[in-house]
This record gives sequence, C-alpha cells and structure tokens, in this order.
Amino acid sequence: MRIGELARLTGVSPRSLRWYGEQSLLSAERTSGGHREYGDDAVERVRAIQALFAAGVPARHVAGMLPCLYTGTTCPATVERLEQERARLQAQAAGLSATLARLDEVVEQARALLVTA
Repeated sequence: MRIGELARLTGVSPRSLRWYGEQSLLSAERTSGGHREYGDDAVERVRAIQALFAAGVPARHVAGMLPCLYTGTTCPATVERLEQERARLQAQAAGLSATLARLDEVVEQARALLVTA
C-alpha cells in the first residue's frame, strides 16, 4: 500500500510516516517511480508505534521495543524499559502535582490580597 492509504487507515499523517521511516521505525520498499510501498503489516506496526508514543515512550526507545511488542515475543529488556518509562512519568507527575499545590497557595494568597485591598 502507498503512504496515502497507510495514512488514511491509521490516522497518521504522511509526514509522520516518513519520519517513522527516517527513525527506522517503519520500512517501505520503493517502486520504480520512487513511491513508498508498505507491506501488509504496516498498519499494525504504525498502531504499535502510536501506542508507545501515547504511553509517553520517547522515540529513541521505540525502535528497540517494537520487535518484542510487535511480534508478541517476551523480552525482559522491553519490560524493564517500560517500567523505567513509567517511573519517569510518575516522577514528572509528582513534580507537576507539587508545582500545582504551590500555585494553589499563591492563588490563595493573591485572593486574600484582593479581599484586603
């Protein structure tokens, strides 16, 4: 299938699909006219890539995880990397939660100043 059809089937822009190719996440053959031609498994592979991105996995780790997740093979290194990504996101969430709590305090102080002014 060509890039336009893959984009339509997956909801991923052709530009993103080209970028996936540049990052070695997705491969395509070239026709004699130079068009990209994707295999039948491309839709499933793009969906796996999208799932990893939606889960917050950085692109630099996606390529290494795809063989395990895409083929259904058990890979301890992939599970470990996913757990590391989860811990990283938890730390970010905790930091944002603390920042939000501090902002709430500042908002309350600002409201108190409005009442006394």
